[in-house]
Amino acid sequence: MPSAIVILAAILLVSTTRTVHADAVTPKRAVELERLIRHDCGSCHGMSLKGGLGPDLSSRKFNGTPPPAIAAVILDGIPGTAMPPWRPLLSEAEAHWIAAYLAKGSAP
Repeated sequence: MPSAIVILAAILLVSTTRTVHADAVTPKRAVELERLIRHDCGSCHGMSLKGGLGPDLSSRKFNGTPPPAIAAVILDGIPGTAMPPWRPLLSEAEAHWIAAYLAKGSAP
């Protein structure tokens, strides 16, 4: 049975009409986003991203989840959980870059 996160992400993905490519992020911004992942995401998901207050974010956790679905969760959060929406702080391109990074386990 798919997790609630995957279902919510799929719903959010279907509701978006624009396609954003992770390659729109500059190399300088990519370094900043990696730092954000390690520190900001790591503060809830564990410094190794293997879980903490929030769930495991290692690449094996996503097991084929499309990066756009992951980006939707990053941008809009998960209501009723500790996962906040990052849309006020990140662009769609940045969220897609982070999603690709998490899905691959490294920079896209």
